[in-house]
Formats: sequence, structure tokens, C-alpha cells
Amino acid sequence: MKKYLPPFLLIIISTFTSCGQKTFDEKMQSLYKNTVPLIKADSLKSRLSEVVMLDTRSKEEYQVSHIQGARFIDYDDFEVNQVSDVPKNQEVIVYCSVGYRSERVGEKLQKAGYTNVKNLYGGIFGWKNEGYEVVDPNNLPTDSVHAYNRLWGKWLFKGTKVY
Repeated sequence: MKKYLPPFLLIIISTFTSCGQKTFDEKMQSLYKNTVPLIKADSLKSRLSEVVMLDTRSKEEYQVSHIQGARFIDYDDFEVNQVSDVPKNQEVIVYCSVGYRSERVGEKLQKAGYTNVKNLYGGIFGWKNEGYEVVDPNNLPTDSVHAYNRLWGKWLFKGTKVY
């Protein structure tokens, strides 16, 4: 005799097993308030020398790896006067692990009068997932990326995760 699960139990099981199975794009879109324009890695790659890149992660994350030429500014301690040397019309790209913290920094920059601020879509995870290079503190290419924590690290598909 076959046993069947009641329909309501099947619904509950399927709900729990499908939770958290978002795609990278769906996850990113659920994080952003869309207050800072986004720029994708492929649009940025050839223009790195033309922009000011601000890495808004923690010092520990930055020292594992960062996008070459990126300037470290700590999200937790960020004050606009840290970038007073950057002209307000200069194109500024902010990034973090996935783009949430950097969007907050971007909002502060906009409020301070910066007119050309963009948030790197998917952050350094999106950058690395597209196959682009990151560097260590000595500006040498590395495969390592600080994955923030295991929950967020699942969105880093390429590279070596460091916690």
C-alpha cells in the first residue's frame, strides 16, 4: 500500500525547499533601493583608469583582495570629508561585497553634492563572478576574495572564498 502525503504538507515542504533559491540577479535586485545608479562590471572594466573606485568594505576584506586602483574607505567609519580631494563631478564608483553597503555610501556622496556616483552591480562578488581580476595588498593578482560570511559567500561563484 502506497502512502501519500497530504496536499497541505506537500505545499509546506515545497515552500521551504524553494526558499533561498534565488538567482544572483534576483538576490541583487532584492537588496538595492535603486537610489544610486548601477554600473555592470563589463561596462566598467575598460574604464578603470578614468574613474575613482571606492572600496567600502572593512579593512580585513580589502586586504584579502580588491579591484586594482580602488581606494579603501571603511563603510562603518565613512565620512564624506575622506574624499574631499575628489572633484564633485568626477565619476565615482563605489563597491562592497554585493552592493548594499556601497549603495549607502553612494547616497551619502550624492547628498554631499557628488553628481556622478555609481554602484558596482553585484559588488566585488559580481566583478569576480564575471572573471575579472582582483589584487592583494601588494597589487599582485589573487584568486582570493573575502566572502563576508558563509551566508553571503554563497553568492561568490568564482575565486577562493576567505572568511
